[in-house]
Amino acid sequence: MCIVYSTLITRCAPEQRFCACLWKHFHMKVERLFLSCFGWRELKMERNLTMTDSKSHDLRAQENRVMAVDEWLDRWKEGKTGFHQDQVHKLADMGHTIVGVDVSEIAIKEFFTDQNLPYTEEPVPAIAGAKAFKSSDGKISLYKCNLYDFCSSIAGKFDGIWDRGSLVAINPSDRQRYATLIVSLMTKDCRYLLDTLLYNPSLYKGPPFYVPDDAVANLFGQMCNIQMLESVDALTERQKAWGIDYFTEKVHLLTLTS
Repeated sequence: MCIVYSTLITRCAPEQRFCACLWKHFHMKVERLFLSCFGWRELKMERNLTMTDSKSHDLRAQENRVMAVDEWLDRWKEGKTGFHQDQVHKLADMGHTIVGVDVSEIAIKEFFTDQNLPYTEEPVPAIAGAKAFKSSDGKISLYKCNLYDFCSSIAGKFDGIWDRGSLVAINPSDRQRYATLIVSLMTKDCRYLLDTLLYNPSLYKGPPFYVPDDAVANLFGQMCNIQMLESVDALTERQKAWGIDYFTEKVHLLTLTS
């Protein structure tokens, strides 16, 4: 069973509630988009649309790729976390309560160590074998469990979702299950910010995985309105080392149709 790496669920305080799925260290440009979607900061977005947006590739190149739980855990044990970015999120500092879900206890404890935050550890009665790690100030709670064991009965529904590094990390065969879960966590006015990646999947097996616009539409189109906010050329030497010749990062805003 696939575990989505480092998915965070975030709650606003005191007047708003929202959920965010993201890696615990955020891409700062996407962070600005996310905050602006909720009216916290004026949106000043440079639209750098790339010529690679029109490229289409065969999804079958990755459809059988399975990233086992132990592979994710081994990456943390071995320190192979190139997907683990340096920029630290500011949402908790803005007064929001952060609730995260991660399969790796190492990742969770590293988060608190990096942030110099004292924390407590306790079992989660609703999820067998799960643990909750909570900061002493109560602003951050991180659950060590299978994402698919997490549900609205544990944390409620939310008014905002930020997905950076989750949909592109899960096994392609689990995407519909993931989409169903995310939609189940959305309130009727929820705003879901989704980050996807484009490249030639025949040249790199992933993760992160290739997720084109039509895949987003197939997963969420019947339930959500989908607006593309930004598309940028994100190719660096790291991606070139994978053997790919282009790497596009796209940001979509999804809202429920009813």
